[in-house]
Amino acid sequence: MNSDAPAAPQPLRNADVDWNAWPVADYLAEVYRDLHPSDDAVIEHHSAFYRTLPPDSVANSVELGAGPNLYPLMVAAAASRHIEVIEPSAANLVYLERQLREPEPSWLPFYERCRKLQPALPATLVEALSRVTVRPGSAADLRPDTYDLGSMHFVAESCTEDFNEFREICHSLADSVKRGGHLIAAFMENMGCYRIGDGPEWPGIPVDARLVREVFAPLVVDLSTTHIGFDPTGPDYGYTGMVLLTATR
Repeated sequence: MNSDAPAAPQPLRNADVDWNAWPVADYLAEVYRDLHPSDDAVIEHHSAFYRTLPPDSVANSVELGAGPNLYPLMVAAAASRHIEVIEPSAANLVYLERQLREPEPSWLPFYERCRKLQPALPATLVEALSRVTVRPGSAADLRPDTYDLGSMHFVAESCTEDFNEFREICHSLADSVKRGGHLIAAFMENMGCYRIGDGPEWPGIPVDARLVREVFAPLVVDLSTTHIGFDPTGPDYGYTGMVLLTATR
């Protein structure tokens, strides 16, 4: 046995990363300046789920790690009277606070699509976003049995290389929802680590529908997953599609 062999590198965890340095402008330019078919498919899927809930029937929902992505907040606004965003990145918090006051015009096609699928949404994006508040934090700050609905989009699999931490984040979201409440989430399939523009590599862990179901199954009922294929019109971060989840706590 060679005692001089180098130790295996430890997986990068969420706390090891400076999320305040998240490249908001580059990320928006690569991902959300246009409504790509894959995101349209997410909006269509989520809108069908939210249409099963009476308007304004969800008193308090949470969006974990929203980043600079507004469309999960849009689709939730017909059912949710209050949406709390918990976001670790100071750069993303600044962007979100600005968008709540005056959304950029590039988001309007997203909202038009949401309203077409959910007529119960407010007439304007500003009205929909008036239901949103943001605060700094992470999955570790979620309190059990707090929310009527928990939502997460492209977060747990794109902030760590440690599978145990991926599971912990998913479980924290599920635990934060009251019994009988709702869960809705989206994951990049098989992405792993990724780069935005010419910047540094960000941590990620490859997941698929089987793994997502395995992680959530002990905590939920009525679990359903939907697969969306790879979208060649978007950035190539090495993913093979998306996995969408709905469930009841």
